[in-house]
Amino acid sequence: MDHERLWAPWRISYIAGDKTPAPGIEPTSWQEGADRDCFLCRAAASYADETAARQQNLVVHTGARVVAVLNKYPYNNGHLLVAPWRHVGQLAELTDEEHLEAMHTLARFTDVYAKLMKAEAFNIGLNLGKPAGAGVPGHLHWHLVPRWTGDSNFMPVVADARVISQSLEELWQALNQATI
Repeated sequence: MDHERLWAPWRISYIAGDKTPAPGIEPTSWQEGADRDCFLCRAAASYADETAARQQNLVVHTGARVVAVLNKYPYNNGHLLVAPWRHVGQLAELTDEEHLEAMHTLARFTDVYAKLMKAEAFNIGLNLGKPAGAGVPGHLHWHLVPRWTGDSNFMPVVADARVISQSLEELWQALNQATI
Protein backbone atom coordinates (compact mmCIF):
# COMPACT_ATOMS: atom_id res chain seq x y z
CA MET A 1 0.00 0.00 0.00
CA ASP A 2 1.39 3.37 -0.99
CA HIS A 3 1.07 5.81 1.94
CA GLU A 4 0.75 9.54 1.47
CA ARG A 5 1.91 11.86 4.22
CA LEU A 6 0.12 14.87 5.59
CA TRP A 7 2.62 17.38 6.91
CA ALA A 8 1.34 19.31 9.97
CA PRO A 9 4.41 20.35 12.00
CA TRP A 10 2.49 23.04 13.91
CA ARG A 11 0.61 20.33 15.83
CA ILE A 12 3.63 18.87 17.66
CA SER A 13 3.54 21.45 20.45
CA TYR A 14 -0.15 20.63 21.00
CA ILE A 15 0.47 16.87 20.96
CA ALA A 16 3.44 17.23 23.31
CA GLY A 17 1.39 19.39 25.68
CA ASP A 18 3.66 22.44 25.42
CA LYS A 19 1.75 25.35 27.00
CA THR A 20 4.68 27.79 26.86
CA PRO A 21 3.67 31.03 25.09
CA ALA A 22 5.52 31.49 21.83
CA PRO A 23 8.27 34.11 22.07
CA GLY A 24 7.55 37.30 20.25
CA ILE A 25 6.02 40.68 20.77
CA GLU A 26 5.33 41.43 24.41
CA PRO A 27 2.21 43.33 25.50
CA THR A 28 2.56 46.92 26.68
CA SER A 29 -0.37 46.37 29.07
CA TRP A 30 -2.63 43.53 30.16
CA GLN A 31 -6.33 43.46 30.96
CA GLU A 32 -7.10 43.59 34.69
CA GLY A 33 -6.97 40.07 36.17
CA ALA A 34 -5.22 38.61 33.10
CA ASP A 35 -3.32 35.33 33.34
CA ARG A 36 0.00 36.00 31.59
CA ASP A 37 0.30 32.34 30.58
CA CYS A 38 -3.13 32.35 28.87
CA PHE A 39 -3.04 32.77 25.08
CA LEU A 40 -6.51 34.37 25.13
CA CYS A 41 -5.40 36.97 27.71
CA ARG A 42 -2.32 37.58 25.55
CA ALA A 43 -4.58 38.11 22.51
CA ALA A 44 -6.70 40.65 24.45
CA ALA A 45 -3.67 42.61 25.74
CA SER A 46 -2.45 45.94 24.32
CA TYR A 47 0.64 46.18 22.13
CA ALA A 48 2.80 48.99 20.75
CA ASP A 49 2.64 47.39 17.28
CA GLU A 50 -0.99 46.25 17.13
CA THR A 51 -0.87 44.86 13.58
CA ALA A 52 2.14 42.61 14.19
CA ALA A 53 0.70 41.51 17.54
CA ARG A 54 -2.68 40.70 15.96
CA GLN A 55 -0.97 38.51 13.37
CA GLN A 56 1.31 36.85 15.94
CA ASN A 57 -1.68 36.05 18.18
CA LEU A 58 -3.99 35.16 15.24
CA VAL A 59 -6.47 37.88 16.31
CA VAL A 60 -9.05 38.58 13.61
CA HIS A 61 -11.42 40.79 15.62
CA THR A 62 -11.19 42.91 18.74
CA GLY A 63 -14.42 44.26 20.14
CA ALA A 64 -15.17 46.40 23.17
CA ARG A 65 -15.32 43.31 25.43
CA VAL A 66 -14.42 40.24 23.35
CA VAL A 67 -11.68 39.02 21.07
CA ALA A 68 -11.87 36.54 18.15
CA VAL A 69 -8.80 34.39 17.52
CA LEU A 70 -8.08 31.68 14.96
CA ASN A 71 -7.53 28.33 16.66
CA LYS A 72 -3.85 27.42 16.33
CA TYR A 73 -4.85 23.72 16.33
CA PRO A 74 -8.06 23.77 14.21
CA TYR A 75 -10.65 21.00 13.94
CA ASN A 76 -11.52 22.36 10.51
CA ASN A 77 -10.46 25.21 8.24
CA GLY A 78 -11.54 28.54 9.79
CA HIS A 79 -11.90 27.24 13.37
CA LEU A 80 -12.39 30.42 15.43
CA LEU A 81 -12.42 31.10 19.17
CA VAL A 82 -14.47 33.96 20.62
CA ALA A 83 -13.61 34.92 24.21
CA PRO A 84 -14.21 37.76 26.64
CA TRP A 85 -11.20 39.96 27.31
CA ARG A 86 -11.49 39.09 30.99
CA HIS A 87 -10.01 35.83 32.28
CA VAL A 88 -13.22 34.16 33.49
CA GLY A 89 -14.11 30.49 33.38
CA GLN A 90 -17.87 30.34 34.00
CA LEU A 91 -20.87 31.72 32.11
CA ALA A 92 -22.28 33.22 35.32
CA GLU A 93 -19.13 35.37 35.59
CA LEU A 94 -19.85 37.15 32.30
CA THR A 95 -21.56 40.51 32.29
CA ASP A 96 -24.66 40.87 30.14
CA GLU A 97 -22.63 43.09 27.81
CA GLU A 98 -19.86 40.48 27.39
CA HIS A 99 -22.35 37.71 26.72
CA LEU A 100 -24.29 39.78 24.18
CA GLU A 101 -21.13 40.93 22.37
CA ALA A 102 -19.86 37.34 22.18
CA MET A 103 -23.14 36.21 20.59
CA HIS A 104 -23.09 39.12 18.12
CA THR A 105 -19.46 38.31 17.21
CA LEU A 106 -20.32 34.66 16.57
CA ALA A 107 -23.28 35.70 14.40
CA ARG A 108 -21.15 38.18 12.45
CA PHE A 109 -18.46 35.56 11.74
CA THR A 110 -21.01 33.02 10.52
CA ASP A 111 -21.99 35.63 7.91
CA VAL A 112 -18.35 36.44 7.08
CA TYR A 113 -17.45 32.75 6.69
CA ALA A 114 -20.55 32.07 4.58
CA LYS A 115 -19.50 34.82 2.17
CA LEU A 116 -15.70 34.56 2.30
CA MET A 117 -15.26 30.78 2.54
CA LYS A 118 -18.66 29.61 1.25
CA ALA A 119 -19.29 27.79 4.56
CA GLU A 120 -22.57 25.91 4.38
CA ALA A 121 -23.10 25.27 8.10
CA PHE A 122 -21.46 25.76 11.50
CA ASN A 123 -20.76 24.03 14.77
CA ILE A 124 -20.76 26.49 17.66
CA GLY A 125 -19.87 25.21 21.11
CA LEU A 126 -18.55 26.00 24.55
CA ASN A 127 -16.69 23.56 26.80
CA LEU A 128 -17.02 24.53 30.47
CA GLY A 129 -14.48 22.83 32.72
CA LYS A 130 -11.67 20.39 32.04
CA PRO A 131 -13.87 17.23 32.23
CA ALA A 132 -16.06 18.78 29.50
CA GLY A 133 -13.05 19.20 27.21
CA ALA A 134 -12.02 22.78 28.00
CA GLY A 135 -8.39 23.18 26.99
CA VAL A 136 -8.26 26.53 28.83
CA PRO A 137 -10.70 25.98 31.71
CA GLY A 138 -9.97 29.37 33.30
CA HIS A 139 -10.83 31.44 30.21
CA LEU A 140 -14.11 30.43 28.62
CA HIS A 141 -14.43 30.71 24.87
CA TRP A 142 -16.81 29.64 22.16
CA HIS A 143 -15.68 27.54 19.21
CA LEU A 144 -17.02 28.44 15.78
CA VAL A 145 -16.24 25.71 13.25
CA PRO A 146 -17.31 26.25 9.63
CA ARG A 147 -18.62 23.16 7.86
CA TRP A 148 -19.15 22.06 4.26
CA THR A 149 -20.98 19.13 2.73
CA GLY A 150 -18.53 16.24 2.63
CA ASP A 151 -15.90 17.88 4.86
CA SER A 152 -15.87 14.77 7.03
CA ASN A 153 -14.34 12.66 4.30
CA PHE A 154 -12.52 9.35 4.61
CA MET A 155 -9.41 10.83 6.27
CA PRO A 156 -10.73 10.84 9.88
CA VAL A 157 -11.92 7.26 9.48
CA VAL A 158 -8.97 5.75 7.61
CA ALA A 159 -6.06 7.80 8.88
CA ASP A 160 -7.42 9.35 12.10
CA ALA A 161 -6.57 12.73 10.54
CA ARG A 162 -8.35 15.81 9.25
CA VAL A 163 -7.23 17.78 6.24
CA ILE A 164 -6.98 21.54 6.80
CA SER A 165 -6.96 23.10 3.35
CA GLN A 166 -5.64 26.57 4.17
CA SER A 167 -2.74 27.89 6.26
CA LEU A 168 -3.50 29.99 9.33
CA GLU A 169 -1.48 32.86 7.86
CA GLU A 170 -3.47 32.83 4.61
CA LEU A 171 -6.78 32.69 6.48
CA TRP A 172 -5.69 35.50 8.85
CA GLN A 173 -4.87 37.68 5.82
CA ALA A 174 -8.21 36.94 4.15
CA LEU A 175 -10.20 37.71 7.30
CA ASN A 176 -8.32 40.93 7.92
CA GLN A 177 -9.10 42.07 4.37
CA ALA A 178 -12.80 41.23 4.81
CA THR A 179 -15.13 43.77 6.35
CA ILE A 180 -15.82 42.50 9.86
